[in-house]
Amino acid sequence: MMKKVTAGRDDLGGFAPKFAQLNDDVLFGEVWAREKELSPRDRSLITVTALIAGGSLDGSLKYHLQTAKANGIKKEEIAEALTHLAFYAGWQKAWAAFRMAKDVWAE
Repeated sequence: MMKKVTAGRDDLGGFAPKFAQLNDDVLFGEVWAREKELSPRDRSLITVTALIAGGSLDGSLKYHLQTAKANGIKKEEIAEALTHLAFYAGWQKAWAAFRMAKDVWAE
């Protein structure tokens, strides 16, 4: 079971309270909690893929790489996924993601 996420409220609660509530309660509180329908491990792999394909190569990707690792994705598996993604999402995006993943799996 996922721990309660409060990043939305912590970072944006005073500025965009509705967005923060949707992030914390709906995205992470409801969608990510649907573990019978799709495992956290699979959701992590899908999320990392979507972020890379969309070009979100920032702290959000790092957070989700860390979550993927915590959800049981091994270094060899993320390396294979990123290699595969390079051909579909872009070589430069894969390079950026590899740099971040290398740091995350070294932690």
